[in-house]
Amino acid sequence: MIKSENVTVETARELGLLDEEFEQIKKYLGGRTPNYTELSIYSVMWSEHASYKNSIKWVKKLPKEGKQMLVAPGEENAGMVDVGDGRACVFKIESHNHPCAVEPFQGAATGVGGINRDIFTMGARPIAQLNSLRFGNLSSKHAKRLFKGTVEGISHYGNSFGVPVLGGEVFFDECFENNPLVNAMSVGIMKKEDLISAIAKGKGNPVYIVGSSTGKDGIHGATFASADVTENSADDIPSIQVGDPFQEKLLLEASLELGKSGAIVGMQDMGAAGIICSTSEMSEKGGSGMKIDLDKVPLRQQNIEAWEILLSESQERMLVVAKKGQEEVVEKIFEKWDLNCAKIGEVIDEDMLYFYWKGELVAQVPASTLVLGGGAPQYDREYKEPEYYSHVHDFKISDVQEPSLQECKKIAKQMTKNPNLASKRWVYEQYDSMVGTRNMTTNSPADAGIANIKGCQNGIAMTCDCNSRYVYSDPFIGTEIAVAEAARNIVCAGGEPLAVTNCLNFGNPYKPETYWQFVNAVQGMGEACKKFSTPVTGGNVSFYNQASINGVVEAVMPSPVIGMIGTVDKRYQTSLDFKHSGSTIFLLGEVKDDINSSEYLYNYCGVKLSPVPYFDMETEVKLQTSLKKLIRAGIIESAHDVSDGGLFMNLVESALVRNFGFDIITDSEVRIDSFLFGESQSRVVVTIDEDKYNEFISMVNKDNIPCLAIGKVTKGSIKIDDEDFGTIEQYKDLYNNTLNEIMDN
Repeated sequence: MIKSENVTVETARELGLLDEEFEQIKKYLGGRTPNYTELSIYSVMWSEHASYKNSIKWVKKLPKEGKQMLVAPGEENAGMVDVGDGRACVFKIESHNHPCAVEPFQGAATGVGGINRDIFTMGARPIAQLNSLRFGNLSSKHAKRLFKGTVEGISHYGNSFGVPVLGGEVFFDECFENNPLVNAMSVGIMKKEDLISAIAKGKGNPVYIVGSSTGKDGIHGATFASADVTENSADDIPSIQVGDPFQEKLLLEASLELGKSGAIVGMQDMGAAGIICSTSEMSEKGGSGMKIDLDKVPLRQQNIEAWEILLSESQERMLVVAKKGQEEVVEKIFEKWDLNCAKIGEVIDEDMLYFYWKGELVAQVPASTLVLGGGAPQYDREYKEPEYYSHVHDFKISDVQEPSLQECKKIAKQMTKNPNLASKRWVYEQYDSMVGTRNMTTNSPADAGIANIKGCQNGIAMTCDCNSRYVYSDPFIGTEIAVAEAARNIVCAGGEPLAVTNCLNFGNPYKPETYWQFVNAVQGMGEACKKFSTPVTGGNVSFYNQASINGVVEAVMPSPVIGMIGTVDKRYQTSLDFKHSGSTIFLLGEVKDDINSSEYLYNYCGVKLSPVPYFDMETEVKLQTSLKKLIRAGIIESAHDVSDGGLFMNLVESALVRNFGFDIITDSEVRIDSFLFGESQSRVVVTIDEDKYNEFISMVNKDNIPCLAIGKVTKGSIKIDDEDFGTIEQYKDLYNNTLNEIMDN
């Protein structure tokens, strides 16, 4: 019998629940008022972070069908797709934004740990990591501290755990000053038949908690992630989990061995909301329930209450449902790896979770009422176009005076040392990119990271992309561009785009203008994914990415980060670097008189609001289709897409790898700043050896792809319209050292 407590609607509000949600909880409990433990359970499970109550209506409309799909979105901890040769790729991206705003080192470290557990809990071995990071301007000491701590946290956990970082992106803007975005992606590989499902079924089957002991870290972490960052967020430091990558390494090996033992029914990572999340989600999926004795949970501190054990987000833990009679097999595996393995309960044949503590029943809740797709609330929020959007098209290119060729020299150097465009060596040199010997782009950089699958013809290409500025200017088209660029990056690397995971970072969903951004972004993503035949395997919605400082609320730019994977036939792997002096440089795609939302316009010219760059979906699909043919025909030497910073930065990045230069002629039909620094989409720079020239021209003409010969690769000098722009060594110094100098000061 549940003891009654003085719990009221005010208590519910303090835990982040709405009045109507409190009433719904009472109905689910047969009319009785929940006690504090039960109310705490609902508060975390019905938080935005855990329930997606304000987003599920829209994200479930994303395309999810495809012959490559092996599990349905949301069915397991991560997406799973067929990559050939009997193997599957398991991958997912998630946010850890608010923890990093308060305690960047542990916030980032545990973000890496959590996303890797989502991969290996399904039976896959993580083979690569990526991350998408956004911070305030580095002129701010606060932004620099968050940036430094986050990168250190990622490198500490990832390097110790032993999975290489093969790609990512870093972006700086003042809107991320107090609410950084830290999105971590993990990619794993497995045999298709080795899938471990996150399910609980079979009356009497034992339930184990395995891995680390449970403490008070991370309590109400899901609720913490579903609120604004404020001046007092540091007071919520117990909401920040503390990770141990060496424990996770042991847990990885034990979990993979357990999956092959045949002794278990299911297993799930304990991420957000801890024990209550794992017990409820596994039970609901299996149409069952559980009886759990919290006294048997291994603890690392004694002054802890039942509700704290249930909600703790202590890291490196799993919930395992074993087959009855196979207990000894399970226990011996974890004894071998020197990890906790405690039998804490059993599966029952009813839709109910019973939690006992010190001999008393402290909570009794129906499992199905807690979870996404079950009894958790789903809302249809109001949305309306923001006032700023009506002014986006006020900007005209004529508002900016066209620079002279001489001024373009100054612009070129400023662009090269812009932190958004300059090398991120300061970041990636802290990451281990070689562990596991799978990195196929170490000496041949490409637009996408590529991981080797040993013994297979295919490798796995991967990227994560989003230009937040584009999405702010037009959420629908900006998100289409994010998907298109991700696909373009994989194609430029010689790959075939396969599937998408996403991390949707937005402000407060109760603000109609923010929700308008979200709805349009999701719709744009859906349309683009259909065009590229890249179904959405799952992902993460992160709302409340806004800071309330001294009463002023500022939301981040909407940032729907696209994580995409593809397959690469190793015969066709293509890098971005120039190979030979004298090679012809071609620009595939149409040159537009367009500087909209470019880094040049925003940071050099100071125009903060303008339309999204030119983009046409049909043109993009046509370009990528033709580029795939060119690569498979062995015609091109290098391929690099034109994106942030425009054509000039594209050429610098391709030239500096092997210390080449370039000599190009601009197009007199467009402004010189549009040609060099504009970011209109659907363009790729390729280089061609002379003996492939005729074959190349024949193919692009047949496909009716706009193609412009813009110049030649040189031995190290840079010339534009016969004007000396210096040497590649000068730009290489600016490009490689800018971020190091900023972070060292």
